[in-house]
Amino acid sequence: MNDYIQSMIEWVEEHLTGTFSLDALAKYIGYSPYYCSFKFHQATGISIRRYVLLRKLYLSIEDLANGRKVIDIAIHYGYSSQEAYSRAFKSVFGVSPGELQINQKPVQSYAKLILIREGDVHNMNFKEEVTQLQSRKAELFDADVLNILNGQSLYDEFHSNKIMGNSDYVPFNEAMCVHPASKPIFDDRFIQLRADGHQSSVESYKKIVIKPLEPLFQNHYNYIVLWFGEDVFCQMNLLTVLAYLEQSNYKGKVFLNSFRDDEFKVNQTELFLGSYLNVYEEVLLHQQKPSIELLPVMYQAIELHLSMLAEDNSVTKYIKDHAHLSQTELVRQLISVFPTLGYGDLQYIEIIRQVRKA
Repeated sequence: MNDYIQSMIEWVEEHLTGTFSLDALAKYIGYSPYYCSFKFHQATGISIRRYVLLRKLYLSIEDLANGRKVIDIAIHYGYSSQEAYSRAFKSVFGVSPGELQINQKPVQSYAKLILIREGDVHNMNFKEEVTQLQSRKAELFDADVLNILNGQSLYDEFHSNKIMGNSDYVPFNEAMCVHPASKPIFDDRFIQLRADGHQSSVESYKKIVIKPLEPLFQNHYNYIVLWFGEDVFCQMNLLTVLAYLEQSNYKGKVFLNSFRDDEFKVNQTELFLGSYLNVYEEVLLHQQKPSIELLPVMYQAIELHLSMLAEDNSVTKYIKDHAHLSQTELVRQLISVFPTLGYGDLQYIEIIRQVRKA
């Protein structure tokens, strides 16, 4: 089945310019349009038209960065007008094409789906990329800098390579995309609530999450650099850290080093505090859409995060449609099919158990 779906993906990738035709795809594959649409959604967790939309819009970002006229981009990708393209663009990224062209900001990547993989697809060139960053902005590698890294594995990679100059670095070992949270962040109630959600003792939670962050709580830094990926998992963690910086009245400069999980190409952006604590409360406490404009990458992640709160979301549908698979194989497929969520095996195992228990 994956061979068949991958053939559909390859055809789509060759026909992303102009107007998409499901009938033409069906004729090429040799099945009815309905059957192609149904099987694509079943295998990938996304409708084929949504996949085409996201791929077109993501690819168009490079055209915007190169200074191409918005109207020309709209025509190139098969939109009936510049207005139609702009509406679609803003619905996905939270900003208009023109705004992103003027003030380029990180967005959540939407790479070509690959259901059949050979070998290790990760290419985390830490040393090379960090060396380039240091040559561009050496002050972010001095002793008055704290780097906060998303997760222990990223921290271990940086630690083993010893590539951060004189700066400090700590991991944020959380998964804020799941389980209840509270305000103030990192107080006793927060710790108890998060420990309960993870089915952990308070002592264990403090050891894993709080103790590594002690430099953040105890020391003064002129710069804080946040290393977080584009997916939902990372972005909800990022939102929590930014909200904490506002809560603690941090006055230094903040930079986001955003990267994709399947490659280590860093997009560095200076962030300005002032509204993230409100967004944290809206999104992670009240499960509401934010009331202010955000970085496109965080806007996209929040949209996905809130969609996952629905009982019949794309992941639960996928699990139900693949009830014949073992838990191990299902987790492997979910990680591959839903890269923009960034969930790990623990999050997926919990969801699988909930779905199969219902």
